[in-house]
Amino acid sequence: MTEAQDILVCTGCDAVYGRTPLQPQEVARCTRCGTELERHPGQLRQKILPLTLAGLIMFLIANFFPIVEIQFRGLRSETTLLGAVSMLYAEGMSLVAFLVLLTTLLFPVAQLLILAYLLAFLSLDRHPQGFVALVRLLQSLRPWGMVEVFLLGIVVALVKLYSLANVVLGPALLAFAVLTVLLTVVLSFNPGEFWQLATLRSKDSKAARP
Repeated sequence: MTEAQDILVCTGCDAVYGRTPLQPQEVARCTRCGTELERHPGQLRQKILPLTLAGLIMFLIANFFPIVEIQFRGLRSETTLLGAVSMLYAEGMSLVAFLVLLTTLLFPVAQLLILAYLLAFLSLDRHPQGFVALVRLLQSLRPWGMVEVFLLGIVVALVKLYSLANVVLGPALLAFAVLTVLLTVVLSFNPGEFWQLATLRSKDSKAARP
C-alpha cells in the first residue's frame, strides 16, 4: 500500500504521481500541465534554521531602531516602523495602518517564529506540538508577508525626500534590506518538506530503537 508521503498531487490539475528521489538541482514537474511538483532542497534543510534565526535578529533591528532620520531647517525627526504605523493611525488612515502592521510586522514574524519552532524540534528528533496546524498556518501566511513592498516604498520616499531635506539612513533600513533577502530564502523552503522531514525523523527514531 502506498503511503501518503510517497504521493504527489499536482496543484494545477490534480494529477497524482508517485514520489521518486530527486538528484541535486532536479525539479519534478507535472507532465500534464507543467506545474512544479517539488524540487531537490539541496543543502537548504541544514541552512534554513540558522537563516531563520538570522531573520529574527534582523527583524528585531528593523523594528526597534530608526528607519531614517530627517533633518530640515534645524529640526530633526526619526521614526521606526511602529512609529510609522502610529502616525498613519493618527492621521485617520487606520485601515492603511492596520494593513502595514499585518503585512510588514505580524505576518513576517509569525512565519519566522513558526519556522524556527518547527525546525528546532525536528532537528532534535522531537515532534512539535501542533505540527499539522502550524504547517497549514505557515502555508496560508506565505502570500501575505510584504516586507519587500514596504522596503520599495521607503526607497521611493527617500529618493523624493533627498531634494527637500537632509536624510540620514538608520540601521533599520539596512536591516530591512537584509531581512528581505533572508525572507526570500527561508520562505522558498516548501512547507510540504516538513511532512517529509517529520516522516524521516519518525522512521529514523523507530529504526534506532532496539
